[in-house]
Amino acid sequence: MQIVLKPEEATFVQAQLANGKYQTAEEVMSQALALLQRQQDYEQWLIETRQKVEAGVAALERGEAVDGDVAIAQLRDRLHNRASH
Repeated sequence: MQIVLKPEEATFVQAQLANGKYQTAEEVMSQALALLQRQQDYEQWLIETRQKVEAGVAALERGEAVDGDVAIAQLRDRLHNRASH
């Protein structure tokens, strides 16, 4: 695959090479793609988290609340059970 960069993108890649952190343009592009993947993963996590918050708010509005101390105890139990496996 061959990729053509805009002049400002090429300048950025060259600057990254000049500062010595990367040895090749391929390394710069590989890091850029890894960061893009992390961003997409974060955006998906954010969507899922917002959905969970909305579900929680809806449950509260229906009166399905759990006492704070009970919720903390349940979380501790879950963490303890995961750690022991």
